[in-house]
Parts: sequence; C-alpha cells; structure tokens
Amino acid sequence: MATVNEIMRHSLPMLTADMSISEALDRMLESGLSGLPVVTPQRHIVGFLSEQDCIPTLINANYHCDSRSKVSDLMRTESLTVTPDTDVFELARTMGGAKPKLYPVVEGKKVVGIVTRHQVMSFLNNQLKTCLATY
Repeated sequence: MATVNEIMRHSLPMLTADMSISEALDRMLESGLSGLPVVTPQRHIVGFLSEQDCIPTLINANYHCDSRSKVSDLMRTESLTVTPDTDVFELARTMGGAKPKLYPVVEGKKVVGIVTRHQVMSFLNNQLKTCLATY
C-alpha cells in the first residue's frame, strides 16, 4: 500500500490567523500552491486559506485601494485533512469528486506537510507506467 507520506510535500510555508492577506498571498504565491494551512505557533491546524477564498476580497481591496483583512477573516475553519498513512489510492478516489485539490497532512493535530492532486496524479501515472511495463 502506498501512503501519502511517500508523495507529500514535507516542507511548506504556513499561515497564521493574524497575518495580513497581503503577506499570506505572498507566501501562497511563492509556494506555488493554491492554498495553505492556517496554524497556531505549535503548528496545530485551525483553518485553511485558498486562492478562491481570497479573490472576492482582492477585487474589493483593489477597487478601494485598501485592505485591512486578516487571514482569520477569510479562512475556512473546517479543513479536510489526511494523515501520512492515508492510502494514496483512497485519497485519489476522494479527489476524483468535488473535493479540494490539496490537503494538509496532519499527524495528531500538527501539520506535517501537504499533498496535492498533482502529486497524486503523478504517483498514479508512474504506477500505471510500471504496471504496463510488466505486461
């Protein structure tokens, strides 16, 4: 059984609830990810902020040339997560529906990484190539 731990991104920037939207977006854009977990100083997950969550606020902020929004104003407090030992094929089935494109990976309450749909697809593609090569 292949697990999320084998394909996840172990290091990533994280956001805090009191961070400005501008700083959060800088981190998100630099990471190349479409969203990031919001954590406490102990790295316990308290939410998730995605590009989609930010767009309406960015439109308004640009129109008024003013933004006082913080991550806590826009983040989703209910975040779907997986564990490092989650089966990759099970996650792929979940991602095949209308679920998020990326999941924080949590061990206990602590964020230890993130796994994206791209990583899952890459893994599945490599598995398929290996399978086809044996036939």
